[in-house]
Amino acid sequence: MDLLLQQVLALGARLARPGEFSERAFLNGKLDLAQAEAIADLIDSATEEAARSALHSLQGEFSQQVRDMVEQVIQLRTHVEASIDFSEEEIDFLSENRLSGSMERIIEQLRSLLDNSRQGCLLREGIRLVIIGRPNAGKSSLLNALAKRESAIVTEIPGTTRDIVREQIAIAGVPLHIIDTAGLRESDDPVEQEGVRRAWQAIQEADHLLLVIDDRSDLDQELPEVVRRLPQGIPVTLIRNKIDLSGGRPEIMDNPLGKAIRLSALTGEGVGLLREHLKRCIGLHSAGGGIFMARRRHLDALNRALAHLEEGHVQLKFGAGELLAEELRQVQHALGEITGEFCNEDLLDRIFSGFCIGK
Repeated sequence: MDLLLQQVLALGARLARPGEFSERAFLNGKLDLAQAEAIADLIDSATEEAARSALHSLQGEFSQQVRDMVEQVIQLRTHVEASIDFSEEEIDFLSENRLSGSMERIIEQLRSLLDNSRQGCLLREGIRLVIIGRPNAGKSSLLNALAKRESAIVTEIPGTTRDIVREQIAIAGVPLHIIDTAGLRESDDPVEQEGVRRAWQAIQEADHLLLVIDDRSDLDQELPEVVRRLPQGIPVTLIRNKIDLSGGRPEIMDNPLGKAIRLSALTGEGVGLLREHLKRCIGLHSAGGGIFMARRRHLDALNRALAHLEEGHVQLKFGAGELLAEELRQVQHALGEITGEFCNEDLLDRIFSGFCIGK
């Protein structure tokens, strides 16, 4: 095959650029930008639900909802522009309750679309689950129990894990990027110090934290400084490990940090409770039933569109037609970025360069 390819290239052909065929389909109007991105998402999908959602986007379900919303915004703009152009007429378009009702309906539709897009983004990107705690608390054993294989080295020697250990699993169709970290403690060992530094860096980037302690110890005595340093806004689940030694039973309890789960990573008791808890924390609903794949840029565009639409609704109440018209124009522009109706060259280059060669 390589010799054949060399001969074809010698005769004047050239290799396709990354994403060139999909880019040509987009430029020739065969696909919109969201559908073209769905091709790459379908190729890269890590779970069945993610593949199904990417297929929904590829078939145009996401794009159609965006286009329907754009059409409604255009109708609103037409109405508002008419009120500005014919302001001397006796008809006051902006005072009609129908216009306010239309904007409220579009706002609700946009919020629903944004919610589904967040779900699609979750299926695509997954969540970062970081396991933290003191040395020898059973963090690596917990990673192995969740991954169902021996990913991390487990010994009775404290400080065995010196670097970040990563594993990926799927719960409820959502990829979970599990990260095991070095034990959080003061050390004179420069290697262990670097491991602790990387652990805190992983904590800052986490979507969810699993704080592991020995069930026989007291959290207030063992990790007060660690708990104080944890970032605000990142959910924490306390894992009371080693119930095989403490004699405790597997259970989920309330805790000042959130929820606490008693389990044994060594025997597997209570690990099922943790999986169910994580499934609830993920918050995915209607998996596979109409959820489409979405990206961060889609969420950004939808959030901006919603903000402009809500501001426009405020301007409508004050009768500020010119300001309302500008807000609606911004809404249409933000939604157009999703399908590629408004798109700059740099964005296209970034999107299609991430494809497999030629796709």
